[in-house]
Parts: sequence; structure tokens; C-alpha cells
Amino acid sequence: MRKFIILALATLLLSSCAEQVTRLARYPKMYDEQPLSIVVMPPINRTNHVEAKDYFYTTLYAPLCEKGYYVYSPMMTMEMFQAESAYDAELFLEGSLSQFREVLGADAAMFTIIKSWKRSNLTGSLTVGVEYILRSTKTGETIYSREGLISVDRRVKSGTGGLFGALIDMAATVASTASTDNVVAGRACTMYVLSDMPEGKYGTQFNKDQKMAAGKAYVEATVQ
Repeated sequence: MRKFIILALATLLLSSCAEQVTRLARYPKMYDEQPLSIVVMPPINRTNHVEAKDYFYTTLYAPLCEKGYYVYSPMMTMEMFQAESAYDAELFLEGSLSQFREVLGADAAMFTIIKSWKRSNLTGSLTVGVEYILRSTKTGETIYSREGLISVDRRVKSGTGGLFGALIDMAATVASTASTDNVVAGRACTMYVLSDMPEGKYGTQFNKDQKMAAGKAYVEATVQ
């Protein structure tokens, strides 16, 4: 029995090591092209939450900047998209991106597909499901992609015990979740999912993170 347990643990350890993939192995084209500038495309909204597209768009700028990339102003690009009838990013998801390279000088375009957006006031959670696709404006190839289903935990705990305390916590949780700006959930999802994205030229780990572990292509997590 003891030998069986040791063998099982060893097998589990080897399999976990084998599954670990470096960022260079997972995202080789990011290191080949080394994009410096990114244009954020209007999100593609596949949910019934009609407002998700507009407020999620604003959550993408900061996380990409923090990753060391020059990101074109969302306000500026949104005006351009609307003026050029390019507000529907689905038209460009698999099409040519050369115009964004020629007009803006962008090296890559970040597409996002919002697949789910759910709020639960009773459990105090906001759950967002988004797929991120970064395409080169030079080759048109996908150089980074990852999808996440992220829940933002907004539960309130007063520390009061018993049934009365539970009722207080539930009421406070409902109020907290209901008043939470949807941008909070969008930003949390973006920061978590893009956490394994290779850093750009302006990042401290530029060309130093090749051996760091890459996350799974699909990730589920709960964050505070």
C-alpha cells in the first residue's frame, strides 16, 4: 500500500511537471515579432448584457500598458472606429488588419469576445467570461490567445455570528454587489487572464520572461 501511494505521488509530480509550459513555448510568435504598440478593438459581445461592450472596452487599456505595451487611447480609437464604420470588430476578427498598421502604426490588435456576464447579488459575485485574441497587423496571425471565466467575490462578512449575523452579511452583500460598477469585474478578468502575457518593450521583464510558466489556454478563478 505504501509503495502504491509513493508511486501515485511520483506519477502526479511528473505529470504536473510535464504539463508546465514556458511562455516561449506557448507564445513563440510574441517573441518573434515583439510588438511594441497595440490597438484595442471594440469588444465582440455575445451576451444579452447589451451594455457590456462599451464599459468592458475601457478596462483593457491599463492592464496592457502595465504589461509594457504602448496602447492607443480608447477614446481616440473608438471615435475612429465609429467614423470609419469599424465599430463591429467581428468584421476584422479574421480579416486583414493592414489598415490599422498603415493608419495608426499599430503592431498588433487586441480582440475580445465577451461570452458571459452574470451578476448574483445574493451570493455576492460577478462572473465574466472573455476570450482574448491578439493578432499581428503585419502577418495577420494570432500571436497570443487565452480565455477566462473569472468571478469577482463581493461577499461582505461583518463578523457577527448566528442567524442575525448571517442576515446582516447577506443584506450587506446584496447592497455591495448591486452598487459595484461592472468595470470592476471586467478589469479583474482582464488582469487575471493576461497575467501570463509576455511583457512588451516598456516592461521590466521584456525578453526576460521566456522561461516563466505560461498559464492554461482556458482558466477559471475567483478573485477578490
